[in-house]
Amino acid sequence: MIVLIAALIGAILGWQRAARLGGNRKDRLQYAIVFALMLAVAGLFVTIFVHRAAA
Repeated sequence: MIVLIAALIGAILGWQRAARLGGNRKDRLQYAIVFALMLAVAGLFVTIFVHRAAA
């Protein structure tokens, strides 16, 4: 669940970042995908850490 939330937040942040920089729709989509992937990977590590800490 953490991974999905992190990916969604990353996509929103990426879209906003590209919009602030004046990018067109393709730029915004690319930023959204990259930010979503980065935060999803970070969320995966957090999920693994929480799961291992609970055991």
